[in-house]
Amino acid sequence: MADPVNLSDFHEIAKGVLPKMYYDYYSGGAEDQHTLKENVEAFRRINIRPRILVDVSKIDMSTTILGYRLSAPIMVAPTAMHQFAHPEGEVATARAAAACNTIMVLSFNSTCTVEEVASSCDGVRFFQLYVFKRRDISALMVQRAERNGFKAIVLTVDTPKLGRREADIKNKMIAPQLKNFEGLLSTDIHSTDKGSNLAAYASETLDASFSWKDLEWLRSITKLPILLKGVLTREDAIKALESGVAGIIVSNHGARQLDYSPATINALEEVVLAVRGRIPVLFDGGLRRGTDVFKALALGAQAVLIGRPIIYGLAAKGESGVRRVIEMLKDELELTMALSGCPALKDITRSHVRLGYDRLQCKI
Repeated sequence: MADPVNLSDFHEIAKGVLPKMYYDYYSGGAEDQHTLKENVEAFRRINIRPRILVDVSKIDMSTTILGYRLSAPIMVAPTAMHQFAHPEGEVATARAAAACNTIMVLSFNSTCTVEEVASSCDGVRFFQLYVFKRRDISALMVQRAERNGFKAIVLTVDTPKLGRREADIKNKMIAPQLKNFEGLLSTDIHSTDKGSNLAAYASETLDASFSWKDLEWLRSITKLPILLKGVLTREDAIKALESGVAGIIVSNHGARQLDYSPATINALEEVVLAVRGRIPVLFDGGLRRGTDVFKALALGAQAVLIGRPIIYGLAAKGESGVRRVIEMLKDELELTMALSGCPALKDITRSHVRLGYDRLQCKI
């Protein structure tokens, strides 16, 4: 196949090189995969309203997140088990993110250790957290991240239990023993339905009782800022504000949890309007083009996080593939900004996009 020219090309290469079990694990969603399709399709129903005769000879995509400067508002989302895609795993991803001057959020379920990733290169990294029934393990992981220079905790809040991922069940997907948990936890848990043991492992480990009041516990064990990943509604955005977190990530977990939850781009504006600029709102889910990044920014996201395309770049070409995926999105965003009459991120406004309900209101 010729060199990839867009993210879809990387997807096709990855599909060809990954074992079916691992490809299905990365690409699959929950149950009927309705939300998985909608995450991408919903972007296609949003039109861009460009401005003309604007000086776009210089485009500035730089921004800051929690005080850290990025070359563009494109970050690396937490995705699990990168060594399924490439032997260098999260170390390769971290190097690519650092080379692109952006932030990587390291998955709690990474195949490389916190220490291996931290020592691989200089770069700003956040750490994703799941809260286990054994709080001591989660606390230890937070402490290791803080000790190794990670700058924020990204608490995933949409996974009290694991969503039903039927491809993993059919493939009898087995959770690997992760080096981060050696000596602390075993993944040798047998599924009751002779399918994937991922759900059984999650049920055994994840603390389904964790609630808003327990954020105080997390604050008590770290000085790092805390972002909540998995907010989809106005009500929860307001609660997040009241709880004093440092930021929100609008996310439906890549459509891997609750099927028929909203596509994240459809939930974004509701959360942004509730927050009213008081804390950063970040976004992930369904982004495949620079135009998608532009649309999310126009609807109020301060930055976006990229998940599956990073994995596909890693599977296709290792570190250079991840780097190229990020660069492609940056190049496409830069061109979209120029063609839309937006020389800087601050120039991208709500008036630059039109959604389906905008058209309906115009008719009324």
